[in-house]
Amino acid sequence: MRKPDFDNLLKVLKREKPDRPTLFEFFLNGPLYEKLGGRPENRYLEAFRRAGYDYGTFHAGFSFPHGERRREKSISLNEGVLITDRKSFKAYPWPVVEESDYDVLKRVAPEIPKGMRLIVPGPGGVLENLIGLVGYENLCMMLFDDPELVQMITDCIGSRLVKHYEIAGAYDSVGAMISNDDWGFRTQPMMSPDDMKKYILPWHVKIVEAIHSHGKPAILHSCGNQETLMESIIELCQYDGKHSYEDAIEPVEDAYERLCGRIAVLGGIDLDFICRRTPEEVFQRAGAMLERAEKRGGYALGSGNSIPEYVPQENYFAMISAAVGPVEFTASPC
Repeated sequence: MRKPDFDNLLKVLKREKPDRPTLFEFFLNGPLYEKLGGRPENRYLEAFRRAGYDYGTFHAGFSFPHGERRREKSISLNEGVLITDRKSFKAYPWPVVEESDYDVLKRVAPEIPKGMRLIVPGPGGVLENLIGLVGYENLCMMLFDDPELVQMITDCIGSRLVKHYEIAGAYDSVGAMISNDDWGFRTQPMMSPDDMKKYILPWHVKIVEAIHSHGKPAILHSCGNQETLMESIIELCQYDGKHSYEDAIEPVEDAYERLCGRIAVLGGIDLDFICRRTPEEVFQRAGAMLERAEKRGGYALGSGNSIPEYVPQENYFAMISAAVGPVEFTASPC
């Protein structure tokens, strides 16, 4: 089992060559956390360590209250909305970020394995929470009927997210931060590029500034087709790394060739590919991606999105073993 060294991920995020193949994943899943980390309170960090990561993702802080939603694998983006007009906007219980428990980032510090740091995401992103509070179809109508209200809601969300990153980023245990905000479908963003640049991206600029103010890298995790927004992600927002790729939009191999040297490419082994192919095929593609980036840097191996429970464990282990060798509790796939 190799020793964690967060400096390797920092080098990737600086678009440099790490000292050895480096892994990146947003999150794993319950059975994997238990298998790799056992059942203690810090099993998440231990699972990341034993799988070969140089960090562990760790949630802290506040969340936006949402309405009741069915516990289904797929639900409507119009379900559980709480804001439909100006009256409901004024009645919404906007959270006070400063009253949330961020000191957990200090209390957990002694439990962080040597060489590792925490990566803290947000409680969803600007557009995600906007859609969660308003509903997607309602938002589309509101952009025409009451754009001022859209701006008011977005500002209330964005200002709280900035405060979240300002507070969490100050803790020494935190090495980097993720701004997690899904933006699009396979073919286009969920809002027009002009509306994204008017309502959403200005808050992402401020989020990155808040993270960078602590000298820490900012990672954008965002699903969907962002071809029309990538220049803004790099030049306007100045994100250090981009996560979430899908073969049906653009294979990570092509994305790396296009983005190498401009922004770190994180993960990208398509989730559907990981699920449907054999462990040997997953291992071979992961190894080929590492070889592609070996001399140029700016890449960390991982899935295109995350590791939900339906991903075959043997295929997940096949992917990461291309970087770290055989993983404890598993045999090498090849």
